Amino acid sequence: MSVFRTKSIEASMASADDADHQLKKTLSALDLTVFGIGVIIGAGIFTLTGKAAKEYAGPSIALSFVVGAIVCGLAALCYAEFASTVPISGSAYTFSYATLGELVAWIIGWDLLLELMLGASVVAQGWSQYFVTLLGQVGVKWPDSVGPGSHFDLPAFLLIALLTLLIAKGIKESMRVNLVLVGVKLFIVLFVIFAGISYINTANWSPFIPPSQPGQAAEGLTTPLIQLISGMTPATFGVMGIMAGAAIVFFAYIGFDVVATTAEEARNPQRDLPRGILGSLAICTVLYVAVTLVITGMQNYKDIDPKAALATAFTHVGRDGFATLISAGAVAGLTTVVMTLIIGATRVTFAMSRDHLIPASLGRTNPRTGTPVKLTLIIGTVVALIASLTPIGKLEEMVNIGTLTAFMLVSLAVPILRKRRPDLKRSFTVPGNPVIPWLSALACFYLVLNLSVETWIRFVVWMVLGFLIYFLYSRHHSKLATGEEEEGARSAPEVVRER
Repeated sequence: MSVFRTKSIEASMASADDADHQLKKTLSALDLTVFGIGVIIGAGIFTLTGKAAKEYAGPSIALSFVVGAIVCGLAALCYAEFASTVPISGSAYTFSYATLGELVAWIIGWDLLLELMLGASVVAQGWSQYFVTLLGQVGVKWPDSVGPGSHFDLPAFLLIALLTLLIAKGIKESMRVNLVLVGVKLFIVLFVIFAGISYINTANWSPFIPPSQPGQAAEGLTTPLIQLISGMTPATFGVMGIMAGAAIVFFAYIGFDVVATTAEEARNPQRDLPRGILGSLAICTVLYVAVTLVITGMQNYKDIDPKAALATAFTHVGRDGFATLISAGAVAGLTTVVMTLIIGATRVTFAMSRDHLIPASLGRTNPRTGTPVKLTLIIGTVVALIASLTPIGKLEEMVNIGTLTAFMLVSLAVPILRKRRPDLKRSFTVPGNPVIPWLSALACFYLVLNLSVETWIRFVVWMVLGFLIYFLYSRHHSKLATGEEEEGARSAPEVVRER
């Protein structure tokens, strides 16, 4: 009954053949890449760019995005190796179950649930604000009593309800809608880049790296943990400003890991998952850097509106009409983010139910749709209620701490699985093992330390709740505890080995 018992790779592969918990293999490399772009490019490119440029790095925020991409790329390499080696639904949860043990897998699953459900709720509220703004720009007034910031955010609720029904209908249908919306989003981003180039004033890029200056120290529970531990004085602009900006914009890249949650639904996971994960990250990095260079070139970084950087940049050069188009792009962009996060949450909990860490009945797939309909409706309902009834925007950092914890543990698990199972076929391998995975874990740990004490306290409370559920229910009902997993492993097809 050890809490560090591991689930064999053979057992993980066998679980995918369970008739009651079987997903359809319909996704191609293009689907996975679009899926990744759909979740990565969201609120970050529409709002985070301006905030980070004005408050932390100036025009050199472009370098912050490069640094953030490098850090995120290290974790992406680890995810790509794991997802192609163990192409089973569940992402980091499944990977850690095979290497670090059941308790760690539960912690990761619990973390991912926090990241994905809370993230979907936060983004849905952001979508609601953009949606109402867009309606106002075309002359339609949405009632304040059921709008953003009211007691019941109706637009956020309706968005999640519609997306939940779409996801329950089937993954391929969801991907078709995702493809269209990502196309709209990419058009808007490319429009901003190419339309803005002609308005760039290179004088706004001078100095490209503004001189360093002391930052404003946080107080009380809002103090970053690293500042509390080290007593260091924060700085903005200069080299330290670039690094501080990287810690902020890193979160604009979060989402590529959700691609790994659909591993079991990929037609050729060994080939397509690495392409989808790394391809989506590379495309988004190029777009992010280009947008930041255009925005900081169109107006001085000191004059940027952090709440609507893209729209106000065009207003600054006399192009007010472009703001409506950008708002439409934001609505389309955030729709894909919410949908992808809900899909990720259902796939992680689906994997946990298949292992009986949560009731198995919740994860049964519908023979017609090939999706866990009951679980999808439960997740969608919870997210809709959180987004429409609570001021959840104040808990945004909780998304980050859950994500970074998962990144860190996946990175540490890569060299462990390499050592324990050198025989496994790996169509993609992290170069420079174990140094690259260790660097990835270290970089994620540094970024976690930059989160506030308040966030850490909330995270500890969430983890205590998770431990209670595990020790009172999951530990005694899991397949490993009842012996069902061993039965499945014996009947599993032989895992392909390296030649």
